[in-house]
Amino acid sequence: MLDFVIFWDWLAFGVRWLHVITAIAWIGSSFYFVALDLGLRQRPNLPAGAFGEEWQVHGGGFYHIQKYLVAPAEMPEHLTWFKWESYATWLSGFALLCVVYYAGADLFLIDPNVLDVSVPVGIAISLATIGVGWVFYDLLCKLFLGKSDTGLMLFLYCVLVFIAWGLTHLFTGRAAFLHLGAITATIMSANVFMVIIPNQKIVVADLIAGRKPDPKYGKIAKQRSLHNNYLTLPVLFLMLSNHYPLAFGTEFNWVIASLVFIIGVLIRHFFNTQHARKGNPTWTWLAAGILFIVIIWLSTVPKVLTGEAKVSAAGEQYVVSTHFPAVRDTVLGRCAMCHATEPSYEGIYHAPKGVMLDTDAGIAAHAKEIYLQAGRSHAMPPANVTQMTDKERAMLVAWFEEAKK
Repeated sequence: MLDFVIFWDWLAFGVRWLHVITAIAWIGSSFYFVALDLGLRQRPNLPAGAFGEEWQVHGGGFYHIQKYLVAPAEMPEHLTWFKWESYATWLSGFALLCVVYYAGADLFLIDPNVLDVSVPVGIAISLATIGVGWVFYDLLCKLFLGKSDTGLMLFLYCVLVFIAWGLTHLFTGRAAFLHLGAITATIMSANVFMVIIPNQKIVVADLIAGRKPDPKYGKIAKQRSLHNNYLTLPVLFLMLSNHYPLAFGTEFNWVIASLVFIIGVLIRHFFNTQHARKGNPTWTWLAAGILFIVIIWLSTVPKVLTGEAKVSAAGEQYVVSTHFPAVRDTVLGRCAMCHATEPSYEGIYHAPKGVMLDTDAGIAAHAKEIYLQAGRSHAMPPANVTQMTDKERAMLVAWFEEAKK
């Protein structure tokens, strides 16, 4: 049994690594082509059908690139398709979802205090949210086609805010953020698989048949590509957030997720504007910085709103703190069944991440992690399986902040 646990842990690591590799490949090519497209310049005597060109230097040589807005007059002999990066990123991401969140649904996906459902039902809800997210997005794009792109993006943002709020009422905070990222990433990958590549294949088929391609297919693909460009950075934040409980494990986590989408748009707007040689909107960084400060405040503001008593000043070290005896009892009772030399929790055979909390020295050594994951947020215990109370969490906060004074 232990060998299987070790294998599964390495499987999760390997799939996560693959997901990062494929995501780098996809994001890298996506960002490159957006920058290339925005930097194109028109000049006299371009080949017939060419929209613009750009000269680039890299790797000791020069590149002369020309873009045909619809298609060239004849089918090129060599044509490179950029699609497998997207497909591999989604497939590896879904595999990681299965390995971590579906196989460990009782800890990472389902929180009985949020929605008390069985593991199969929780997984079914997860799959449904991902699928319905794409269907609804695709329908909106088709309804808004040829109308206001800005209006569509504003409406889509409102939908994403609603989804963020709704997910926090279905799953654990960690899983809610992960699913918001999965829904968005599915939209991006499905844009490539269901719209962009099929439209490009239609154009290629027309060229082979000697027909003049319809420009509408390029316009549709361009719309979806633009959406992918602006969604990339928020997805990266959401996928990384599972390591930062102050993002996903607090009361206003859905608001934090909503603001992250705005920050991502602001940063992409800066780079897109520069690539298009239309200015240097440095104000976007100031706005993004202000929103990030708001996010930091939101991660702790519930402590202010609930009117909890301020931490009293006493002690200089964690072990000699006046709160330590109670902290030790809480950690041993709520955390040490997993975080121990010999874990007693069923299915746990070694302390997660090697964190040992079954001794005074271990508790003191991990005071900051205890404070962040179980005090300031509800990330630990996972799904609150040991029923840690709000009073105990407040005591952990008081202990850490008292010792830091």
